[in-house]
Amino acid sequence: MRAFFAALALLVAALAARAEPTVILLSWDGVRHDYPERVPPGALARMQREGARAERLVPVFPSSTFPGHVSLATGTWPDRHGIVDNQFIDRERGEFRMGNDASWIEAEPLWAAAERQGVPAAVYFWVGSESDWHGQRVHERVAPFDTSVSEHEKVTRMLGWLAEEGPARPRLLMSWWHGADHVGHERGPDAAGVAEALREQDAELGALLAGLDARDAWRDTTLLVVSDHGMTSVRREVPLRRALADAGVRARVAGGATVAHIFFDDPSQRKRAEAALAPLEGIRVYRRESLPDALRIRHPTRTGDLVVVADLGVALVESPLSERLLRGIGSLFGWERGMHGYAPEEPDMGGILFALGRGVPAGRSLGVVRMVDVAPTVARLLGIEPPSGSEGRPIAGIGESADAYRPTGDGVGAPERK
Repeated sequence: MRAFFAALALLVAALAARAEPTVILLSWDGVRHDYPERVPPGALARMQREGARAERLVPVFPSSTFPGHVSLATGTWPDRHGIVDNQFIDRERGEFRMGNDASWIEAEPLWAAAERQGVPAAVYFWVGSESDWHGQRVHERVAPFDTSVSEHEKVTRMLGWLAEEGPARPRLLMSWWHGADHVGHERGPDAAGVAEALREQDAELGALLAGLDARDAWRDTTLLVVSDHGMTSVRREVPLRRALADAGVRARVAGGATVAHIFFDDPSQRKRAEAALAPLEGIRVYRRESLPDALRIRHPTRTGDLVVVADLGVALVESPLSERLLRGIGSLFGWERGMHGYAPEEPDMGGILFALGRGVPAGRSLGVVRMVDVAPTVARLLGIEPPSGSEGRPIAGIGESADAYRPTGDGVGAPERK
């Protein structure tokens, strides 16, 4: 009899191992690694307790939404995938301004890699997901991008995808969520609104967990929750564009509040620009050829002749007087201005990574994890090769076995949805 039960256990394990794996990857915009401690125990706490959590997720440079999301999807750095900032200039193609056309991405994203290897994918908002990549279609996509779409709608749609039957059922699901980015920018990372935004996100995550519980989906499902960057307070502004204009510099400037690419049609303008920028404090100015290799933003056609990098807490902008006055009033209520995009090694730029489900040991601490390691980790969980050109490596401790996750059944979930 003992031999019978042993054989039965082996059979069950073999059947579980043969189940087609499913991975859900959620990105919460602008959620710093320490934000989860600000909310009552709920869905994220369950993921940490019954799954795994990273100390922080180290972004790429610049630590901004578009480079980060493409690095999460490709396992590469911006110099390889080409999305060097939220906005940039390509010398041959023109201007990119937070677009979702996949043709701008020069490295294979996860959804294309999965489909190429026979794994159906579904994407509910992700940078570059609104068109086919090099002709590779995706089974399901939601477009165009719309910030008014709620996480409730996304959860409902994703659970519907998972309820489908047959070989076309998506087994890779990816979705962008609002996170706490907006309130972090508007009121600073220490504003009370950050915790409120995270509570709302946690409640919707709880609904997704409840749906997976009800479907007994955990035998073959792994859920990853990550973020694209953290947030820090802006200490001061540097009027970069005004300094160039006052010096009579003729140039095109692209980029955001933390990195600026300066392009010259007349190469003789470069020395004049360097002289104009030299007195400004809180910035570093690099010639294209002298950019530190570690930054990984030297691209053949998308890197400026000069690149200006801001120190932590410095913004390369000059706000209008009206905006400065409003911020002064807001400071009476403890509001600040928040920003990201700074050096990845700055702790404030670190994001989150939680994992739960198949192949995730309970209670595992993952330490510090690189953003470029997320894509190869998802690939390992799915049993496929990483995206072509991926430079990351699978995260130690996730997907090393096909062990199924069994919920504790203690009823712990997320706060009640509003």
